[in-house]
Amino acid sequence: MRHVFSRAGAIAVAIWCAFALPATAQQRWVQVEAQRDLETALERAEILENRLGTLQGFQLPSGWYALSIGPYETEADAFSVRRQLRAEGAIPADAFISTGSDYGTQVFPLSGAAAAPIEPEPVEDESLAEMDIPEPEPEPAPEPEETLAQAQASERQLTRDERADLQTALQWFGYYNLAIDAAIGPGTRRSMAAWQEDQGHEATGVLTTRQRAELLDSYEGELAALGMQTIENEDAGIRIDLPMAMVQFDRNETPFAHYTERDESGVQVLLISQEGTQSTLFGLYEIMQTLEIVPLEGERERAQNSFLLTGQSDDLRSHTVARYGNGAVKGWTLIWTPDRDEQMERVLPMMEASFATLSGALPSSAGLASTVSRNDLMSGLAVRRPDFSRSGFYIDATGTVLTSAAAVAECGRVTIDEAYNARVVARDAALGIAVLEPETPLVPLAFAQFNDRDAPIGAEITISGFSYSDVMLQPVLTFGQVEDVRGLSGEEGVLRLNADIREGDLGGPVFGPNGAVIGLLTGQPQNSGRQLPEGVNFAVDSRAILDFLNGANVSGATLREDVIVPATTLTRVAPDLTVLVSCWN
Repeated sequence: MRHVFSRAGAIAVAIWCAFALPATAQQRWVQVEAQRDLETALERAEILENRLGTLQGFQLPSGWYALSIGPYETEADAFSVRRQLRAEGAIPADAFISTGSDYGTQVFPLSGAAAAPIEPEPVEDESLAEMDIPEPEPEPAPEPEETLAQAQASERQLTRDERADLQTALQWFGYYNLAIDAAIGPGTRRSMAAWQEDQGHEATGVLTTRQRAELLDSYEGELAALGMQTIENEDAGIRIDLPMAMVQFDRNETPFAHYTERDESGVQVLLISQEGTQSTLFGLYEIMQTLEIVPLEGERERAQNSFLLTGQSDDLRSHTVARYGNGAVKGWTLIWTPDRDEQMERVLPMMEASFATLSGALPSSAGLASTVSRNDLMSGLAVRRPDFSRSGFYIDATGTVLTSAAAVAECGRVTIDEAYNARVVARDAALGIAVLEPETPLVPLAFAQFNDRDAPIGAEITISGFSYSDVMLQPVLTFGQVEDVRGLSGEEGVLRLNADIREGDLGGPVFGPNGAVIGLLTGQPQNSGRQLPEGVNFAVDSRAILDFLNGANVSGATLREDVIVPATTLTRVAPDLTVLVSCWN
C-alpha cells in the first residue's frame, strides 16, 4: 500500500515509533512504583511527573500499571539515577531497575501513546506521492505470564545452585533472612510472596520464569553497581571482597592499607595489618577511637583477642573489626556517608564473610599505632582532639576515677584515656575535686591507696600526670617536696607543694614517701589577683578527700601504716593508676 505524508505527518510517525517500539536490549528503566488500577496510576503519574519529570506508565501482564523513568542507554546509567534519587528521598527504597520486557501498552503520557494511525494529508508535490513509506510494524504482544501450575513446574527444574541464587538475591533485597540452603521452604515462599507484592505481581509465593529473571537481573545489577571483587593485598596479608566500583587502592602505610573513595562515592576502606602482640591490638583499639573516621556514637567492644568499633554521626558512618593472632593484628574498617546506608548494610556481611588472613603483615617499624604519640595525623588520618585534657587516677577496682573539678566543668562529654565514656557522679566545688564513673566498668591494673595521716613537712613527693595533655600516651613523673600542710591563709585540708608542674598534671595523684596518695594536685589558685612564685602549687589533702568520698558513698582504700611502697615499685605502679581525663564539646 502506498501512503502520502506531509512533513508534520512524518515527524508524528517518528514520535509514535519511538514510543511504540520496544526498548533495545541494552536499555533499562527505573521503575518507581506500580498501581492496581488505571485511575490511581494516572493520578500518581501526574504527581510523580511534577517531581521527577519524564515519567512514563505502562500496563503490565498482571493487569497492574508500572510507573517508570527512562529509558537509559546502559544499566550503569540507570543505577546511577536510581541511587541519586533514592539518596534524595525522591523515590521509594524499593524502586528497582527493569529491562522493560514486560511493559505493554503505554498509558502515560497520553501524547506519547498515540496508538491511532496518522492520517495522510494530501500534497501537491507528485514526487512525494510516489514515495513508498512502510507501515510501522506493530509492537509484538508480550508472552503471557505463566500460570501457577506452569511456574511450579518450571521451579522444579531448577538446580540447587539456581535455588540458592534466588535465596541470595531475596536476602540481598531484605526479603529473606534465613540460611542459604537451596531448599524452598515456608520461609523462602514468604519472602517470594513479599517480593512479588512489592513488584506489583500476584503474591503466589512461586516465582514465574520471567519473575525469577527480573529478580536476578536486579541483583546482578546491584552487584555491578558496587563492583564487588575479591582483593588480595600481599603486603598486608589479607584477602577480602571490596566494592571496587566505589573505592580504589591508594597506599600501604602501617597499620593500614588505604583504599580511598572513587568518583566521590563517599566510601573508604582501611585494611588493618600490623606486626605485634596483644598489647598492639589494645593500643590500636584505643587510638582508633581518637580518629575522625570513627564517630563518637556507636558500639565499643574489646575482647581478649579482638575488638569491634562502630560509629555514626549526621554525616559519617564506620565499622571496624580487628583480631590478633599469629604475631599480627589484622582487620578492616568500612567508612561511608549516610546516603550509602542501604548499600553498605549489604556490603558489610559480604566483607565479613570473605575476610581471610594470609601470611605476612605490614611492618611495625613503619608507624606502630600503639606506641606513636597522639599527633594531628596517624597514618595519614585526621585525629580527633579534645577541647583539653587533664589527669586523674583510679580509686577502686571497678575504674572509678578522681580528678580535678575544673577538668570536667561544662564538658559535653568526658572520657577516660580517650577510649571510655564517663559521667560525673560527685563533685565538691570548694575542694575542687570530682568523681567519675565509667559507663562500662573497667578493671584497672592498680588503684590509689590513700594516706590517712598528716603528711610530714619537707617530705619528698612524686606527682604522676599527663604533663603534655594528650600528646603522649604515658604519664610523666614529677618530683618535689611538701612545703606546708596548710594553705597560705592557714586553710585546712590543703597541701602547699614545691614542684614544677604543667597544666596537664592537674587532677593527678601526689604520692608521699611511703607510696600512699597524700593528695590530688590542684595547682595555683585561679583568678586570685596575685601571681605566686613559680614552683608554688597546691593539692587537696588525702584526709579531706576521704571525708568527701565517704559523704558521697564512694569507697576509697587507705594504705596500712606499716606498708612502704619502694621507689622502683611506685615508678611502675603510678602510670598504671593515672589516667588521661579529656573534655569534649
